[in-house]
Amino acid sequence: MFSFNMFDHPIPRVFQNRFSTQYRCFSVSMLAGPNDRSDVEKGGKIIMPPSALDQLSRLNITYPMLFKLTNKNSDRMTHCGVLEFVADEGICYLPHWMMQNLLLEEGGLVQVESVNLQVATYSKFQPQSPDFLDITNPKAVLENALRNFACLTTGDVIAINYNEKIYELRVMETKPDKAVSIIECDMNVDFDAPLGYKEPERQVQHEESAEGEADHSGYAGELGFRAFSGSGNRLDGKKKGVEPSPSPIKPGDIKRGIPNYEFKLGKITFIRNSRPLIKKVEEAARFAHCSWRSFLWTD
Repeated sequence: MFSFNMFDHPIPRVFQNRFSTQYRCFSVSMLAGPNDRSDVEKGGKIIMPPSALDQLSRLNITYPMLFKLTNKNSDRMTHCGVLEFVADEGICYLPHWMMQNLLLEEGGLVQVESVNLQVATYSKFQPQSPDFLDITNPKAVLENALRNFACLTTGDVIAINYNEKIYELRVMETKPDKAVSIIECDMNVDFDAPLGYKEPERQVQHEESAEGEADHSGYAGELGFRAFSGSGNRLDGKKKGVEPSPSPIKPGDIKRGIPNYEFKLGKITFIRNSRPLIKKVEEAARFAHCSWRSFLWTD
């Protein structure tokens, strides 16, 4: 008799139009090929063998294809999407952060099952390092990074790459379920305080220190000299003559001008102070009378 596990790779099982099988998992860095597949590390999708695509195409699987990964040895599970079907038979390739969440070693067995997840409406993340606060706009950075993810699972620690640096974020909460799909969704995002973050201590008011300081103002009075007291001191020691302070101006001394009540908008009036010419007219008449009399005398 032959057992069904005589082959190197397990045969996928189908229960009620559900895909379920076991694969040996390896990190993406173990994927053979000329192309650099570092882009897989930046997201939450795996690479499966072509036989999985053949089985999924025969089932009534809703799109997008989402899977539940379970490590039975450590009782850890997570959810993911699929990026390509180019892996060797019996093998699937996972991002490194996903293998850490599942506590998987290279070549460990994982159960892969197809699932249907609700669309996310809310998620909350906790940065695992205070360095995440150095990002100017963390929500925009996270939104751009989540485009490479298909779903989120509460309790997972995902990794995002920004400015050639990897930031880890723990998924603290997801709604409406503990595992949600984030493909074409309108999701509200919130952040917890980073792990290890300490709020800056508020500076204590200097009132107590000011009260404890000794008052040295009395020393200046004993020496006869007080700095910045408002008056100067001569080098020869003589006292400077004190000038009387000007008396303040009383409000009654200020004369106010009389407003022009005949002012009209658009009319300019030049006011001139005309002096009387009475004295000049009298002097001119007197001069003319004297000159007339002198003219008569000479005749």
